[in-house]
Amino acid sequence: MKKILLTGSNGLLGQKLAELLLPNANVELLATSRGENKLAEIFPTLSFRAMDVTNPEQVDEVVKDFQPTHLIHTAAMTNVDQCESDREGALLQNRDAVQYLVDACEKYNVHLIHVSTDFIFDGEDGPYTEEAEADPVNFYGETKRLAEEIVKKASCKWAILRTVLVYGVAHNYGRSNIVLWVRDSLRAGKVIKVVTDQFRTPTLAEDLAMGCWLAAEKDAEGIYNISGKEMLTPYDMAMQVADFFALDKSLIDKADGSTFSQPAKRPPRTGFNIFKAETKLGYAPHSFMEGIQMVAEQAEAEA
Repeated sequence: MKKILLTGSNGLLGQKLAELLLPNANVELLATSRGENKLAEIFPTLSFRAMDVTNPEQVDEVVKDFQPTHLIHTAAMTNVDQCESDREGALLQNRDAVQYLVDACEKYNVHLIHVSTDFIFDGEDGPYTEEAEADPVNFYGETKRLAEEIVKKASCKWAILRTVLVYGVAHNYGRSNIVLWVRDSLRAGKVIKVVTDQFRTPTLAEDLAMGCWLAAEKDAEGIYNISGKEMLTPYDMAMQVADFFALDKSLIDKADGSTFSQPAKRPPRTGFNIFKAETKLGYAPHSFMEGIQMVAEQAEAEA
């Protein structure tokens, strides 16, 4: 039996993990998030406790009470531009909170599974393997690099799962994703500018959730890349979305990163080699086209 404590259960990945793990008879799950449980109406049997990961006393108390075997940490400040402007908040949520979780995991002998990002890299020579050297080009990436350093020094068991451009449909969640943004814009007849000079291996949220579970189930330790397989630009992704929904591709204009004035610099070419996760964990992600289909079906069900 795995006793899993989940942080960030209201977020996209947190929701997908709740959906995946709740029906599993070999898992006892405690979902935690700051504030109220947004999943109560869709998962009425989900055990939930409010926990602010930036409050060390609260973290210690919840971990002590639940005594998990594994803690899957998905909570973070992931808005890249917000991290640039609110550096104090970004450090608190993305670095300090990880120290508090590590402290609790060491104290109560918990296996920590920490979700990280491709943005720890400068994007000069992706796709990256697990051994690549971190060299972030923005503050979000720097906070996640610092968090990884904290986890790597931990005396408890730990795994770091790095991911790329996660997309999916979540319940009661303010943010859109590239699939729905392109679909809705083209349906409305809007011309959209999409970059051709950034390369990623986009990750379906369900695949990332499965990667987290495989790491817990197999008591995996070390660093694993968990993403999609295909190296695509946002423009490539937009064209596939237009094809899937049979929408007008002439509305999609090519652009480069310099077209957009964003506070945080984006790494040009990241993406991951996922061979280690495939061979060691049995990780098998969906194709991007399969991901579009799943997002389309879920968006319809949510509507």
